[in-house]
Formats: sequence, structure tokens, C-alpha cells
Amino acid sequence: MIRRHELSDAEWEFVRPLPPASLRGRKRLGDRRVLNGIVWKFRTGTAWRDVPERHGPWATLHTRFRRWAADGTFDRMPRAAQAKADAAGGVEWPVSVDSTVVRAHQQAAGTRKGGSATRRSAGPEAV
Repeated sequence: MIRRHELSDAEWEFVRPLPPASLRGRKRLGDRRVLNGIVWKFRTGTAWRDVPERHGPWATLHTRFRRWAADGTFDRMPRAAQAKADAAGGVEWPVSVDSTVVRAHQQAAGTRKGGSATRRSAGPEAV
């Protein structure tokens, strides 16, 4: 039975090759179970310690989340989804060219009131 905040079988089959393989020899919590816990945590907005036990220990979920965020796993997921949709013809790529010019007010350039162009220094407030 798939619960409300868990990945469906089709979603899991799409995501399954994206997380990195374990480099350690010991048995670890399954990636699907961990990812379901991470999804549950962010969809409900709860604290890590409040994730239900069925997803595994909260510390494991948090560690795996940090590791996957650091190694780019979560960046690969939307790119892979976009590539799949693009290959199926589901993405349009409109192009927009904009030649807008934004002008800064003279006071944004650091001039003093009264039009004096002398400056003390070109510190961090310089444009």
C-alpha cells in the first residue's frame, strides 16, 4: 500500500538509478525507504526527529539527505525528469530576447547632494 507522501512504483523506478551506490560493505537502510522519509519530512514540514519510524531512524535520513544534497543527487533528479520530458516532446523551449536598460539614479553613484562630484573613497557602496 502506498501512503500519501510516498513515491509510487513508477516514480521509484525513475529515481532508483540516481542516488549513489553504497561504498561500504555493511548493510544499510534501503534508498527507497530513506527517500520516502525525506519526502515525508519536507511535504509535512515537520522536524527530522518527528519522521515516523517506518522510514527508519531520523539520524539516518538526515545524514543521507545531507550526503545526497552535497554530491548533487537532488540536482540530478529534476534534470533527469526534464530530459525525459524533453525526449518525449513534452517540453517547449520558447526564447525571449529583452533589451531593457535599467538606469541608476545619480544618487546611486555616490554623488553628494548639491551636485558635488567629489568622493571620499570607492568603498563597498560604489556602483
